[in-house]
Amino acid sequence: MPFRDRTHAGEELALRVLEWADSSDLVDPVVLALPRGGVPVAAPVAHALHAPLDVLVARKIGVPGRRETAIGAVVGEEPPLFDRAALELLGLSEDGLGSDVAEARDELHRRAHLYRTDRPAPPVENRTVILVDDGLATGLTATAALLSLRRRGAARLVLAAPVGSPQSVADLRAHTGDVICLDQPPDFRAVSEGYERFPQVSDAEVMDVLNAFRAQEERQEKSGRGR
Repeated sequence: MPFRDRTHAGEELALRVLEWADSSDLVDPVVLALPRGGVPVAAPVAHALHAPLDVLVARKIGVPGRRETAIGAVVGEEPPLFDRAALELLGLSEDGLGSDVAEARDELHRRAHLYRTDRPAPPVENRTVILVDDGLATGLTATAALLSLRRRGAARLVLAAPVGSPQSVADLRAHTGDVICLDQPPDFRAVSEGYERFPQVSDAEVMDVLNAFRAQEERQEKSGRGR
């Protein structure tokens, strides 16, 4: 049965992550969402774990003329990750996609500045990082994000999503043994089919979720100090 929306999917995912966490050793966990769609899914997960919530901004690089189909992904200033088999199949080259990479990186920088303003990215070294997205189609963006987190010294990586392609989930286990995906339909066609309502998430909605989460954290910190 499809999830009602991303918030409902996040609540269901949080229950599964809590079950998993009970039998796992989570060292100083932090929840990172892949925006935009992963943010409303990640918030209930972070609440359930009593862990901080932030974003890891990555950008998909789409096939020319079919931008919704990922052929690569980029994170920060790191080299882009491409599906080399798909490049060869489509007769494309990395050099020929240079302008697409630059465009993706510009949008990545814009979003990172908007969502984080002057706050630095949360440290991940020696921590358990739970990376959350609203779904796993090709898995390229999640793979690029996981590789980046590994290079930054994360002690343990957990990838969590409500729905995904069984093949992508299997492939992603090569980058992190811990993949939590609630629904993996054998006839998977698109992430949107796992939801009754799957509208585009706006920058404003991302900011609303992040700001509400941070405000609650601040209230809890003040309450703790007042005891």
